[in-house]
Amino acid sequence: MKYLIFGLGNIGPEYELTRHNIGFLVLDRLADKEGLKFQSDRYAFVVEYKYKGRTLLLVKPTTFMNLSGKAVNYWMKTQNVPADNIMVITDDIALPYGTLRMRGKGSNGGHNGLGNIQQVLGSEVYPRLRFGVGSEFSKGRQVDHVLGKFTSKEFDELPIFMDKAIDGVLAFCTIGIERAMNTVNTK
Repeated sequence: MKYLIFGLGNIGPEYELTRHNIGFLVLDRLADKEGLKFQSDRYAFVVEYKYKGRTLLLVKPTTFMNLSGKAVNYWMKTQNVPADNIMVITDDIALPYGTLRMRGKGSNGGHNGLGNIQQVLGSEVYPRLRFGVGSEFSKGRQVDHVLGKFTSKEFDELPIFMDKAIDGVLAFCTIGIERAMNTVNTK
């Protein structure tokens, strides 16, 4: 079985360790742990990962967050992978820092990356893993928060939460979304 795992983010050094790039960071951590190297390809950096008889294509779109749908659509069509076999990892300000929420469908919750994916696919039915980055910002400062760097305390805790996200993605690929949600969606 083949799966496409999309980690959303923005390319460029100014975005590298920002909250908005948590999708990139989770995939980078998985690749580092497994000794995998991303290669530049059409609309994305990609690397193939074999896990328990499954093929996972880890995809970091280079289209920038607000045009993520272009990369998701391209890779789904090129790899002939249905929406049920994709996972989109993204940041979420509505969740406390480090909280994970996996869903098989749903609204974009005001997230521009998810909104563009839904617009391009014409559906909100695709698995996603939302990674809480908190909402500790003043009114009108949302962009500064998501494009800001992690605090030192958040950064120290980040590996623990990223590993939980990786475990959730691997569970999705091996035991299915329903059982994976039961594991991931806990306090």
